[in-house]
Amino acid sequence: PPEKGFDYLEQVINKAIPLMNFSAIDIKASSIVNAGADISSELAIALSMGTEYINQLAERGISPENTSSKIRFTFGIGSNYFPEIAKLRAARRLWAVVMHGFVPENRKASVMEIHSVTARWNKTIYDSYVNMLRTQTEAMSAVIGGSDSITVEPFDTVFRNPDNFSTRIARNQQLILKEESYFDMVADPSAGSYYIENLTSLIADKAWKIFVDIEEHGGFLEALKKGFVQKIINESADTRKSDVSKRRTILLGTNIFPDLNDKIPEGADLRIAFVQHSKGDNLLCEPVFPSRGSEIFERIRLEVEKARTKPAVFLFTIGDIVMRKARARFTSEFFGCAGYRIIDNPGFKSVSDGIEAALKTNADIFVLCSSDDEYSGYAPEVFNHLKNKGLFVIAGNPACADVLKATGIEYFISIKSDVGATLQMFNKLLGIS
Repeated sequence: PPEKGFDYLEQVINKAIPLMNFSAIDIKASSIVNAGADISSELAIALSMGTEYINQLAERGISPENTSSKIRFTFGIGSNYFPEIAKLRAARRLWAVVMHGFVPENRKASVMEIHSVTARWNKTIYDSYVNMLRTQTEAMSAVIGGSDSITVEPFDTVFRNPDNFSTRIARNQQLILKEESYFDMVADPSAGSYYIENLTSLIADKAWKIFVDIEEHGGFLEALKKGFVQKIINESADTRKSDVSKRRTILLGTNIFPDLNDKIPEGADLRIAFVQHSKGDNLLCEPVFPSRGSEIFERIRLEVEKARTKPAVFLFTIGDIVMRKARARFTSEFFGCAGYRIIDNPGFKSVSDGIEAALKTNADIFVLCSSDDEYSGYAPEVFNHLKNKGLFVIAGNPACADVLKATGIEYFISIKSDVGATLQMFNKLLGIS
């Protein structure tokens, strides 16, 4: 029960008060990020948690300034370089506003201690070395944003127990920023930047509105019991996952520019990568579980990797040379995200040449790659020859799509497609599960 927890914290804080620069409470906002919350939601919920601690301990006789001096905030830092810098700056600004309401005469009590840890939500299993690039920019954001301390997690921490190599790299990433890039030599490198200052204000305004909503629901604990906090996090997580699936948010090597020959890394533990969560019994509120944005693509690719045979996609390239090349490239990336085998072609001079080549491959999927204007002429003929040999797909969303659908053509892929959901559908159609 929370009451017993706060009674325990009262004893801890009283013993910690004489210890200078010693934090006893860690507000772990990084868990909120790793559950899928966006920047503003993370910041608002962290502020609400801090306010709850101060109120609860004040009821137990500990002054707000003493509680504040023993709180450390741990934020999760993602790959949105400038917004993450602005988030930490906004956090200090808003915490000062909160503390001014408790102790308006004590400016020292308004100082926020910030620890930053690289987020797990955007880390991937496939093309995992890209995680090093992500953690490096995240560490840079944390330093420039004014973090007091940083943890750079190893690139493989989301799918196995980190080894000597990955932990050594993670340590050196910080040393490079300090010893070679001199990030420790400037007190506030982002100060005065119009873009960052404006972004800080926008994030602070949005986070403050969410914070006020939580307080109007009775504060953090009451809002948690009512499910309001979970609603904020889950709605944000659903939006972010949808953006990854539709490729509005890019995860390099996972939902764009995949390595077609990549396999699950050696030593990967799927129990770590895909944690099975259980809600437990007698809970006071609904739990919030961590997840990762790349999971939908990783599950699809794992299914393909474990299948008896890897599906083959034949690119039927014909017509306008510019459009067929562009759509062949798009299709290769699209199906490459699932780990399918891609059979590319330089382009066919006639439909009969293409059909002859396609029938020799025994491909599972045939994708017609041409221009919108030419689909009405090519698609019906090609479809009639290949419809019983595999799945037939049009690369693009031409104006004649309704006419083509009337001939029996069902599948179209374009930049508007939900890539994750579409690949799940193709896996199901091919009997891969």
